[in-house]
Amino acid sequence: MNVDELVRDSLREQAAEQTPLSPGFADRVLTVRRRRRTRALATVAAATAAVVAVAVAVPLLDSGKDEVRLATEMNKSDIIAHPDQSPPRDLIAAGDVALAAWYTSDTVKTSKDTAVRQRTYRILDQETGKYVKDTRWSQISVAPGMRTAAVLEKDLPAERIGLLDLLTGEVERWIPVDRGVASVEFSADGTKLVATTYSKNPDLLNRADYDSDGDGKKNDFDSDWSTSYRTGFYVVDVDSGKTDWSEVVPDDGNEMGILNARQDFAFSGDAKLVYSGLTSEPYDQFYDLKGDKVAKPADEKYLTWSVEARLSPNGKLAAGGFAGGAKTTASEILDPYTGERLHKIRGQQLLAWADNERLVAWDITAGDNEFRNALVLVTIGSDKTLTLSGARKGNDGADGRWNAVFATR
Repeated sequence: MNVDELVRDSLREQAAEQTPLSPGFADRVLTVRRRRRTRALATVAAATAAVVAVAVAVPLLDSGKDEVRLATEMNKSDIIAHPDQSPPRDLIAAGDVALAAWYTSDTVKTSKDTAVRQRTYRILDQETGKYVKDTRWSQISVAPGMRTAAVLEKDLPAERIGLLDLLTGEVERWIPVDRGVASVEFSADGTKLVATTYSKNPDLLNRADYDSDGDGKKNDFDSDWSTSYRTGFYVVDVDSGKTDWSEVVPDDGNEMGILNARQDFAFSGDAKLVYSGLTSEPYDQFYDLKGDKVAKPADEKYLTWSVEARLSPNGKLAAGGFAGGAKTTASEILDPYTGERLHKIRGQQLLAWADNERLVAWDITAGDNEFRNALVLVTIGSDKTLTLSGARKGNDGADGRWNAVFATR
């Protein structure tokens, strides 16, 4: 069972129970054990489809011959949608954000009883506005402005971090590290990276002793839940390449059941802290940049780690979790300081703020079921959605369960 299926299972379970959400529930959805197998809920949602032509790079009339207008440098009020494309071939964008890349995950066997979960990325070509396959990288984080990406090579944990020029497709600089890293994430302003360190590849899989996909055979692979390989994190200054590592010691020497096999760090909004998710209460744990546990910041107290949208650009609203029912999909928008629900909007999972009133989300499109969702644009105060991509299929693979990577443009 993959992450998307875990998400669906937990959303269906929660909707069927119809109990009030506790802060952080929605994304127990990413950590609920794979043995949950409920397949009972059908959902329907209406969507409005719009096709807007992709913007491609064109020469600037009053500039040098080598300068181009990048696909992402359109007026940020423009919506660029391709509801007929799944996975996307051409640029998708809305307001301040764009789909910078997307990836699929495949299970690659390394022996009879072991495998590795491996990503394959398609990255936006800034000049053509098309997504181009790049098999060099295991992990990618795209900086604000979409000119640079931090990348890790295939073998994890990696011994260096690359800064990839998204105009040329070449690594312009390598930053060496003494401890292996398996994840990189930019700060909101793009000046820093947090790189999570692991003693072993967190994407290693072992043959499961149960039937995870329901085909009657014990031929599936799953993460090793018995040990946490996470050791700490680097804070990297992008300009200078300076790295500072902080150890994060597992509680009681064992975080089984508290952390997923891969549980990466990310920055708080002001980059003064880092946080990672937990599989049980309080669902998120913040640390200072020395690796010591600290309380949640006041404006991030009610955020949950796998609701990717987090705070609105002006900081006045917080993206919340699933708030739908047995036959509807919805998410909530919260007061970031009190946790009070201010709005209920369409969408299964809120991914990114397009501006202070609109968000990009995964949601069911008209005529599809809970196994098929698409990127949509939702607006606070409106029940209407604008479909941005075609619906994902219910299976993994290059033409199925693709995953979105957004960045501000």
